This record gives sequence, C-alpha cells and structure tokens, in this order.
Amino acid sequence: MDALPQTLADPPIFAPDTFRLTEQERALTAKAREFGKRVLAPRAARWDREASFPVDNYRDMHAEGLLGICIPVDEGGLGAGFRAYCLTAAELGRYCGATALTWNMHVCSTLWTGALTEDLEMDAATRAEHRRRRQVHYGRILRDGAIYSQPFSEGGAAAAGAAAFGTTARRVPGGYLVNGRKIFASLSGHADHYGISRNLVFKDVFVEEDAALMPPGLYFQAATRWPHMFLTLSPTYMGLAQAAYDFCVRYLRGEQPGTPPVKRRMYPTKQIAVAQMRVMLEATKALWFQAITEAGPDPSKDAMLRALAAQHTVMENANAIATLAIRTCGGQAMLKSLPLERIYRDSRCGALMLPWTAELCLDRIGREALYEKGETDG
Repeated sequence: MDALPQTLADPPIFAPDTFRLTEQERALTAKAREFGKRVLAPRAARWDREASFPVDNYRDMHAEGLLGICIPVDEGGLGAGFRAYCLTAAELGRYCGATALTWNMHVCSTLWTGALTEDLEMDAATRAEHRRRRQVHYGRILRDGAIYSQPFSEGGAAAAGAAAFGTTARRVPGGYLVNGRKIFASLSGHADHYGISRNLVFKDVFVEEDAALMPPGLYFQAATRWPHMFLTLSPTYMGLAQAAYDFCVRYLRGEQPGTPPVKRRMYPTKQIAVAQMRVMLEATKALWFQAITEAGPDPSKDAMLRALAAQHTVMENANAIATLAIRTCGGQAMLKSLPLERIYRDSRCGALMLPWTAELCLDRIGREALYEKGETDG
C-alpha cells in the first residue's frame, strides 16, 4: 500500500501563509491533500499494475464535488479559478499522477469554458448563448458525474493556436457537419462526452448546436490571448516532484511504509543528494508559482517567457528529482511495492506533453527572447 499512515499529516506543497493563498485556495488544497491520502494513494499501485482507468477515483471525485471544481459557484460548482485549480491539481498529483493528469483533461473543459472565457471578447448575445450552452454540459457533470474528453489533438501546432486546425465544422441546420482527423485522447473508453476518442476519422458527423463547448473562433482566441491555458498539464508534475522528494526523505529517515525502519540519513553523500533535490524543488516551486499567479489574458513578453520556462522546469525537474531519489535511496526503493518507481515513470512523460513539450519550450524561449514580434533578419 502506497498511502502514508493516516496519523501523519502531509504538509502542503505551497504553505498557505508563505505563499499568501486565498481562503478558497487554502480550502481546496487542504481538501485535495486529505482526498489524495485517503482515496488516491491506496489505489495508485493498482491502476498502474493493471494499466486500468481509475474509475473508482472518478466516482469518488464526483461525490466530493471535484469533477466540478472549475464550474462557477453560481452554476453549482466549486468556482476555482486558474491558480486555485493548478494548486489543487498539484496536491492530487503527488498521490496519483495518472488520476491527476486525466482529471486535468476533464477539468479543462470547464475551466476553459468558464473562468477563462470571461476574459475573452464576445458580444452580449454570443456570451449569453455560450453561458446557456455550458450549463447543459455543467449539469451533466454535476448531476451525473459525466466525464469529458479533450477535443483538439491533431498532432501538430494547431492545439496551441500556431496553425489552423485541419478538421472542419461546416454549419448546417441545427448544428455542424464535422470532417477531419483527430488523434489521441486521455480518458478514451471512459469519458461520457468526447471531442475525440483515440485516433478518429470524422466523415460528415453531425454535431448538434448545443453540444458546442465554445462559440466558433473562441478557442483560437483563447489559445492566442490566454496561452497560460497550456500550463494546466504541469500541476501533476509539480506534485510528482514533491512526491519524489517526500519519498526520499521518508526513506532515509526510516519512515517509509513498506520498508524496514532503518535510518540512512547520517551519510554525507545522502545529505548532499537531498540538498540538491531540495534546491531543485524550491527553484521549481518558486518559478511555477509565479507563472500560475500571473496567468491571464494578453500576457507580457516576460510573463510569456516565464510561463514557458516554468513548464520546461517543472517537466524536467520532476524527473530529475525522481532520478536523484532513486540513486540516493538505492535498489530497494525501486520495488514495485513502493511508489518511487512509478513516480519516476510518470515524471518522465512530462517532457513529452504537447503542445508545450520540453524541446518546444526551449525553442520558443530562445526565439522569442531574441526577436520582438514581427522582427526578421531579412
């Protein structure tokens, strides 16, 4: 069993007083830690071993209101904004990376259609119709525990607003006819409502008008004006970085459940390794917290570079910390009965997450730091 004894309280990743969290953020992150330890951690090894979807976790998240975390309060949800969601997701990620990452794919359908769209430009009639339609989707989530899959992957730059989507939606009476190809979706086989399901070819697929999550063109506006929306994959890895560090400290102190109570903390080599991990963790937390704090529409150049740097840093340092934890703790820590080996594998996937992979982040940082918008060397 991966869970810590219930008598041991996990400190928050971001101390509420130190990071000046709002009351809502304090409550949601505390809820996530309690839920993560009680529900997610004891089951995490099972989902990993079976390569199965965490169905039971989603049922419990529905009962706890977490499926509607970003649905506005006046529409029945918990009303989390961008930063509150990110902080909460990080806490869940330290207990079960797979659940936190798939949960993000569901939550974005409400975050992007909720708090994020309030910052985008729509005429009054379009906004009123958008709010009416999203209540249909929100009702399914809150009432039935419906799970939503992501709608946009095509394997290229379209998801980030850097290129046009290849898939088309032609307006017809009562809705749209969709043609094109989409690839890969977390939650495939388990979501109740899909943008896509695995690799999918659309040929004159009718989609009714009220199924639209956003008005036409609004996703492109969001991708270009609210680019921090693509940081929502990173909280899981912030949580995994904390989990790897926590495991190493518990292991060296002889306090990790499932291992003998043997202390290994007195060796200078172990102390130096933990110090290196702590430095990486604190630097990652500071940069990431700043990036999610300043998230909003039309970010400055510096804010955009920080967002990309934060994404790259979290995704790379989560695995670097897990790697160092393995080297420091030794071979016994890699046993399947312990969580570190799973944390390591989960953390390695962060660098691959489109549309902001580690390589794409570096490419954009270098280019956008050296060129102002519209500048060329021609």
